[in-house]
This record gives sequence, structure tokens and C-alpha cells, in this order.
Amino acid sequence: MPLDSAITAVVAFIVGAALGWSPLAAWTQRSTKGERMPLRTVRIAGAAITAVTFAALALRFGLTWILPALLAFAAASTVLTLVDLAEKRLPNAVIFPSLAAVAVLLVPATWATGDWMALAWALVGAVAMFAVYFVLALISPSSMGMGDVKLALVIGLLLGWFGLNAWLIGLLAAFIVGGVIALVALALRRVTLRGSIPFGPSMLAGALIALLFVGA
Repeated sequence: MPLDSAITAVVAFIVGAALGWSPLAAWTQRSTKGERMPLRTVRIAGAAITAVTFAALALRFGLTWILPALLAFAAASTVLTLVDLAEKRLPNAVIFPSLAAVAVLLVPATWATGDWMALAWALVGAVAMFAVYFVLALISPSSMGMGDVKLALVIGLLLGWFGLNAWLIGLLAAFIVGGVIALVALALRRVTLRGSIPFGPSMLAGALIALLFVGA
């Protein structure tokens, strides 16, 4: 492991923990409509999730131009995961600012590589991922909400920038993760066969898997 990558990962871990503990925890609380989770619980969960994802992405990609877009996505993923787990809801007030932030941050990353087709593929990836989830929501509205459909725009945009393989792996991994979680929930009797579990965290986990193992 290169020393600079290790240092970047450590710094990212510390920054992620700090962001998760305070501003992201506050964002999560503001995005929750119903009875709010205890702030300490949100802070601990937010700090842990953000620190680990920040460190993993920094270790994988190093101090590169694409890292800010990845970290912005990871920060938003923390908030979306916590809100979805608490309320089975993915708020527009988190999704659309995240989409804008990732889109803007992909521009300097594309400029640095000189491959402007990557930005075009990012847009194609966003539209295609949205279309896939929109069709699934029409087929089975009880298991796929419009929040998931809108989240697909963000995930498709980011994974599309990395190419078709990352896009496909992210899509497939989301359903594999979701299936495993559903089986575990059934085994633990946390959900019935007619029940449902939030799918947003599985989508975000699938995207992270694709980034870590397929992303260039």
C-alpha cells in the first residue's frame, strides 16, 4: 500500500467521522419528518458510516480529482441511509442537492482526465438507471418507491462516469445486497413475506461495491 494513499485514507477517516458526527447528523435530523431518532444514535451511526466509506474510497482512489465527487456521494449516502432506515423514505431535499453536487464535481474530474466522453456516459448512465428503476416501480410499486427511482439518477450518474461495467455491477449488486438483507430479516422475523424493507441502503451499498471493485 503506497504511503500517500494510506495517509489520505487516514485523513479521510478522521474528516468523515467529524462530518458524520455533526453536520451530517444534523442534516439527517432535519430530513426526518416523524419522531426523530436520538441525536446520539444518529451521530454515532453517521460518524461510523461516513468514516468507513470515506476511508475506503480514499484508499481506493487516492488524492485524485474524482475523490471530491466520491466523497460528496458518500456523505449524502450516510444521510439517505439513516433516513430511509428510520422512515422508509428518501427525501428530495437530500437527493437533488446530492445530484447537483456530484454532477458539478464530475466536471473537474473529467477535465483532469481529458476524456469528455466520460461525462456524456455519466448523463446516459443517470437516465438509464432512472429508467430501469422507474419501470420496476411501475411493475411493483409496493416494493419500489419513487424515492428509489430518483436516487437512481445520482447512482447512475456517478457509475456511468466510470463506464458500463461499473454501472452494471452497481445495479446488480444492489439487488444482491437487498436480497441478502431480506433473507436475514425474514430469518430474524424482523419482516414478514408481505412486508418490505427500505431499498435505498442496498442501492447505495451496491454503488459503493461497484466503485471499490470496478471503478477505474
